[in-house]
Amino acid sequence: MSERRQMQIGEVAERTGLSLRTIRHYEEAGLVIPSARSKGGFRLYTESDVERLMVIRRMKPLGFSLEEMRDLLEITDRLGATDDPPVGEELQRLRDRLDAYRVMADERVESLRTRLEMAEDFAATLRRRLPTDAPRPGA
Repeated sequence: MSERRQMQIGEVAERTGLSLRTIRHYEEAGLVIPSARSKGGFRLYTESDVERLMVIRRMKPLGFSLEEMRDLLEITDRLGATDDPPVGEELQRLRDRLDAYRVMADERVESLRTRLEMAEDFAATLRRRLPTDAPRPGA
């Protein structure tokens, strides 16, 4: 799929699993701005826009705030700049900030794993308390 292919918001919602409302909210928050507008005023997105939305979508379950998302996207945008790439101290500062987000993400993933284990243990406890010969609802 070429970078310049443009998609309307409905296709982007389908591809990302995000609602139209959520995509519009991220636009209002300045996280993802459609690359263009059609003559009729419809939002048009590119593959890069979809990738950006997927980064946001992956951050959401980890509890990152909109401001943290914005900051991380600015860091990755700057690190990916080809016309005026960061060098020297700026490059190191950006890498350090990116690494801080990586550490935060790792910590939050571990916390989610712990919570999931607790939830699975609880569900297993409930299953053990059900008699095995009891009729199931709807059976």
